[in-house]
Amino acid sequence: MASMGFALTRFSGLAAKTSLSADFDPSSRRNLRPPTRVGLKITSAAESEPDLSVTVNGLKMPNPFVIGSGPPGTNYTVMKRAFDEGWGGVIAKTVSLDASKVINVTPRYARLRAGSNGSAKTDVIGWQNIELISDRPLETMLKEFKKLKQEYPDRILIASIMEEYNRTAWEELIDRVEQTGVDALEINFSCPHGMPERRMGAAVGQDCALLEEVCGWINAKATVPVWAKMTPNITDITEPSRVSLKTGCEGISAINTIMSVMGIDLKTLHPEPCVEGYSTPGGYSYKAVRPIALAKVMNIAQMMKSEFGGKDLSLSGIGGVETGYDAAEFILLGSNTVQVCTGVMVHGYGHVKTLCAELQDFMKQHNFSTIEDFRGHSLQYFTTHTDLVRRQKEAIEQRKAEKRGLKSDKDWTGDGFVKETESMVSN
Repeated sequence: MASMGFALTRFSGLAAKTSLSADFDPSSRRNLRPPTRVGLKITSAAESEPDLSVTVNGLKMPNPFVIGSGPPGTNYTVMKRAFDEGWGGVIAKTVSLDASKVINVTPRYARLRAGSNGSAKTDVIGWQNIELISDRPLETMLKEFKKLKQEYPDRILIASIMEEYNRTAWEELIDRVEQTGVDALEINFSCPHGMPERRMGAAVGQDCALLEEVCGWINAKATVPVWAKMTPNITDITEPSRVSLKTGCEGISAINTIMSVMGIDLKTLHPEPCVEGYSTPGGYSYKAVRPIALAKVMNIAQMMKSEFGGKDLSLSGIGGVETGYDAAEFILLGSNTVQVCTGVMVHGYGHVKTLCAELQDFMKQHNFSTIEDFRGHSLQYFTTHTDLVRRQKEAIEQRKAEKRGLKSDKDWTGDGFVKETESMVSN
């Protein structure tokens, strides 16, 4: 396994942005150089294990695996465990100024199994939650952020934040969170349930005009890298992603959970998860959402490449990652990092070791030495349906031409004589 040594690029003298134009280059605030992309590289089998380390918006991580915002990052104890196990970074559960307004219910999770309704022994393929953001006092979370950064100064800790439609509140929250020493901010513009009436979460991410205004407030205040977390519950995910990047965000995280109804218990006729006989639509995650997440990540990556090429921007892929091979798919579609949340709830914090080993195994199969050797490689193979039709027509014509046989006596070979004869027989 790659060395688990760490290094962290610290920021000094960073000032808030004063210009929010569409041509804004986030690296001017962070004072960072865009990384140089590397082409596919062939290495010998005798060389050392593939290097999993990544540098994202100036933040160096030992591997691309990041704890996604949610229960796995809800307090000091579990985040410390994540660092000790070797996760590349941790994104804490989303915080806001007034946690007293956050009231969770129990049960708040439901699972989807591969079998028919009511199956108890088949594999879990989907997971739904109706959980809200952190219900712990902000001051408590801030103390724990500060303690974690004091104990793990070379590890990457990212605060997830969400607030009401109020510029002063956003500015206060950013200021208080940054004072703890966190390395970056992830803005929750995508929580699919809970408090939309307060213009929070997906209520912002689904409204590009509102998103542009709030992103402007955030990026005028923040002095660390900002990632905007996108909702998949929208027609075209590239639209809010584009708005977020144009107003100064350094990165995009995608996707958050998909709005869903997990199912109906056919014995009781009540929906799941069932709270006093009732339920509410919630966020769907885990293995079954991966194909949807891959499509959204592909769309965003293509947009970023065509419209923001050359800038130090990042993409963090999320959605159904359970193996290192799953992660490889997200990286092949342009992700710099890969977040895991539900997978940690199912397999535990130690699962990062398996993820790293599997990703390295994939890299060795293809002689990749670093993550950059293959990041975004598969984007080139996506095209339009019209182009697919054209390509297939050309390929069929080419195969027909090849089947017509040899064009000249000089084309005969000794090894392929029989097949060459058959290629010129008409029946």
